[in-house]
Amino acid sequence: MGLKMTLIKKLAFELKKSEDEVAHFLLSAPKRYKVYTIPKRTSGHRVIAQPSKELKEYQRKYIEIQQLPIHDLAMAYRKGASIKHNALAHKNNPYLLKLDLENFFNSISDKLFWKVWDSILPLPSDKDKKTLENLLFWCPSKTTGGALILSIGAPSSPLVSNFFMYQFDCIIGKLCVEKEIVYTRYADDLTFSTKHKDSLFILPELVKEKLADLFGSAIKINRKKTRFSSRAHNRHVTGITITNDGSLSLGRERKRYIKHLVHQVQLNKLDAENRQHLRGLIAFAKYVEPVFVLSLRRKYTSELITQIIEESNG
Repeated sequence: MGLKMTLIKKLAFELKKSEDEVAHFLLSAPKRYKVYTIPKRTSGHRVIAQPSKELKEYQRKYIEIQQLPIHDLAMAYRKGASIKHNALAHKNNPYLLKLDLENFFNSISDKLFWKVWDSILPLPSDKDKKTLENLLFWCPSKTTGGALILSIGAPSSPLVSNFFMYQFDCIIGKLCVEKEIVYTRYADDLTFSTKHKDSLFILPELVKEKLADLFGSAIKINRKKTRFSSRAHNRHVTGITITNDGSLSLGRERKRYIKHLVHQVQLNKLDAENRQHLRGLIAFAKYVEPVFVLSLRRKYTSELITQIIEESNG
C-alpha cells in the first residue's frame, strides 16, 4: 500500500465513503464489539469479541488492500493452505509433537504489534498507526483509551496474527530444517514431526526460548496441551487423524457420529439445524476422506446422501 496516500484516504476510496465519515467511525471502533463467551472443549470459557457489521466491512477491506508478509509454514487463513495441508505435511513421519499457544489472539497487543512490525517493515506515519490501532484492535476495558488487544472474532485478526508470527515461523522453520524436523503452524497450534526418535524432546524448551526472545512474556506455550505421539498411538493434527499407513482419516469417533446422524435422517428424527450440521460434516469428510462418503452411499443409499447434501437450508 503506497505511503503517499493516508490509510483513511485509502479506506474512504475503497469503501466509497468520505474521509471524515471514515475518520469519525474509526475513533470509536475499538468499542464497537459485541462480547460473549463460549465454553472451551476441556474447561473454562473463551471470550469472543465480535466486531459490528460495519466494522467488519472496514476490516475486510483492509485485508484486501494490505499486503503483509506471511510465512509458507503458516497453514491457517492463507490462500492455498488448510487443515488438510497441515496434516499432509506430517503424514510420513512417525514421531509427532503438538504445542499450543496460550490465549493467542488476546495476547497480541497494539504495542507488541508495532514492535514486531518495526523489526520487519518500515513503520507507518503516526496518523496511519493510530488508524490501524483503531481499525484492528479491540478495547476490552470499560474506559475508552484502555489497553488494545486483538479479538478472536475480527475477520482481520487471522492476517494480523500470521504477520505477527512471521519471524517466529522463519526462525523455527530454519531450525527444524537443520534438525530434519517438519514444522507447521495453524494459528495457535504448532506441529512438529520427524523420522528420528527422541529428537522432538528438546523442542518445547527451544520454542519457549524463541517466544521469549521475540515477544518477552506475552506469548507462552500452554503446557497442559503439549502432546508427544507416535505410530504406536493415534496421531492427530488439527482435528485430522493420520493412520499408520500415512493416510488421512476422520477418525473412528467422528465416523460413528456421522453414521448416527445419517441414521437419524433415515428415521426422520433429525431437525433442520442438525441436518445442516450433518451437511457440513459430510462436506468435511468428502474433503479429508472421500472414500468414507462412498461407504455412506453404499450403506444408506446414494439417494439419501445426495438428498442430505443438496437440500436447502430452509
